[in-house]
Amino acid sequence: MTQRKKIVGIVGARGHTGAELSRLIAAHPALELGFVSSRELDGQRVGAHNDAYAGELRFENLEPAAVAAKRADVVILALPNGKAAPYVEAIDATIPDTLIVDLSADYRFDKAWYYGLPELTRHQWRGEKRISNPGCYATAMQLSIAPLKDLLAAPPVCFGVSGYSGAGTTPSDKNDPDKLRDNLMPYSLTGHTHEKEVSFQLGLPVEFMPHVAPHFRGLTVTTNLYLARPVKREDVLERFHQAYDGEKLVSVLDDAPWVSRIARRHHVEVGGFALSADRKRLVVVATLDNLLKGAATQALQNVNRALGLDEYAGIPV
Repeated sequence: MTQRKKIVGIVGARGHTGAELSRLIAAHPALELGFVSSRELDGQRVGAHNDAYAGELRFENLEPAAVAAKRADVVILALPNGKAAPYVEAIDATIPDTLIVDLSADYRFDKAWYYGLPELTRHQWRGEKRISNPGCYATAMQLSIAPLKDLLAAPPVCFGVSGYSGAGTTPSDKNDPDKLRDNLMPYSLTGHTHEKEVSFQLGLPVEFMPHVAPHFRGLTVTTNLYLARPVKREDVLERFHQAYDGEKLVSVLDDAPWVSRIARRHHVEVGGFALSADRKRLVVVATLDNLLKGAATQALQNVNRALGLDEYAGIPV
């Protein structure tokens, strides 16, 4: 007997991440798109905007109560920060067993929600149906720091550069190709949301300086790790291999990874591992596609796990 596919709804489907989610779900063997909500694209065919979707499904402009009334098995919120709560409240009141995955920062600091960075928090999942998806930069930073967390002598310092898709679709200086041409645009150099997120999740202060570059997708984070004692490079590599060799979506490289090689790929690459002369400062480089492992792919990992499916179902690995 063929098992019924689980119905997934996406709120905020017009954005770059929503489009990637639609593409992944359309090809998933056990999931089916039930609705896609977008105020701007209301009434238009999903297939007219996403070549991976061939059905007749159309975008709808759905308020929170209307989303809850759809009674989907899974609702993925791909909304800007600060917009998730009304949808969560409506679902809690109507169909509390629905799985919610929130891609914004709204619940990343809420202990009642599971923080879904599987490679680091898989063992903490206790069947929660409220999952907060990590930030793109935050994913790269945590994977760079976690294997050496016990050796740190000072706050890690992270220098990040992202493609302008990370700035979303609402026009701004940070996603204006003319203003980004031949440019590297710094912003939120202290107190960035992802700086707070990583500090909160790792339980230690982390310093982060983000920048936007002229390319569309993919990010790189170069992290300075100040160590309490000298280390050997081979010992560092061993720690990272022990942490991630069993992970299908993390690759540990000897050389520093290039952001140009990660676009449209679903994994993280971590490498470089350059030591200072006194062997007490280590530089680690991590790259990922901010729309995939930094958002949509990671959301799908979380959905798969919460539904009892193979974690990598529907993810090209």
